[in-house]
Amino acid sequence: MEKPYVLGIDMGGTNTKFGIVDARGNVLNSSSIKTQKYTDINEYCDVLCHEMMKLVDAQGGIELIRGVGAGAPNANYYTGNIENAANLPWKGVVPFAQMISDRMGVPCRITNDANAAAMGEMTYGVAKGMKNFIMITLGTGVGSGIVIDGKVVYGHDGFAGELGHTKIIRDSSARLCGCGQKGCIEAYASANGVARTAKELLKTTNRPSLLRKLPVEEVTSKDVFDAAMQDDEMAKEIFDYTGNLLGAKLADFIAFSAPEAIVLFGGLTKAGDILMQPIVRSMNENVVRFWKDKVKVLFSSLKDSDAAILGASALVWDVDAQAPMTTK
Repeated sequence: MEKPYVLGIDMGGTNTKFGIVDARGNVLNSSSIKTQKYTDINEYCDVLCHEMMKLVDAQGGIELIRGVGAGAPNANYYTGNIENAANLPWKGVVPFAQMISDRMGVPCRITNDANAAAMGEMTYGVAKGMKNFIMITLGTGVGSGIVIDGKVVYGHDGFAGELGHTKIIRDSSARLCGCGQKGCIEAYASANGVARTAKELLKTTNRPSLLRKLPVEEVTSKDVFDAAMQDDEMAKEIFDYTGNLLGAKLADFIAFSAPEAIVLFGGLTKAGDILMQPIVRSMNENVVRFWKDKVKVLFSSLKDSDAAILGASALVWDVDAQAPMTTK
């Protein structure tokens, strides 16, 4: 193959990870930058491309790179733009694919970060061989990629699959989500959502907890997990609450597409069974009875962000993709 490598980008609300991928799906080298550090999109793209070029040069030069594939929040597969992303520093419409192509000198395609993760999982991970599954990414936000009959669902405008912005709470107490709505599952079941639940309990109750050793506003989902691992009752209840809400929402998603499995991916999944058990219990309590105990809930089998990097790179390998490649 004349150009044997592809660059894959996984843009998250907190970190952006990227790597060089070969045609067999091996991530040959990877690195990352902090997404939130750059409030100017041009500065972000400059730094990102500079860091990617370090990997490219070490791998033999840009002439060996076929193109760049990127997964990002609110990325439009059809236009190459990031549009009004709730968890990114840049608002409005960002022509990200073109900006990367202009700087790197190679074509670029982009899709929603969760769709990229779904593509990676379907090709290389626990969903390999599955034609119908849902990928749920539990990071700074809650993303989703829906695969039906072996194809990622994009909808007429490129934005299908925003399951994180479906509502789980519909009363006046509902939390405000970054998207501007109240009560979205993202506001409760993301890493930020877990931290918000902890802060609310610390502020509104006098219950003892290891979390009280920390400044309330600095509590993170990792702190809650660490406390839960030390048998802290409040911390364990926070994960139970989170899992119950997410499981109930997964029951709704099952009714939509009847997936073989739901694959969970992202930093929050490191909580393991203390999150998985209430999710599965709640999902099966709320799902229509003929799907009870029928749909598998699985953690991603791919290392760290490899699912998203691999899925993003697959956009470039896919010669039949509907999304246009930017050109130089």
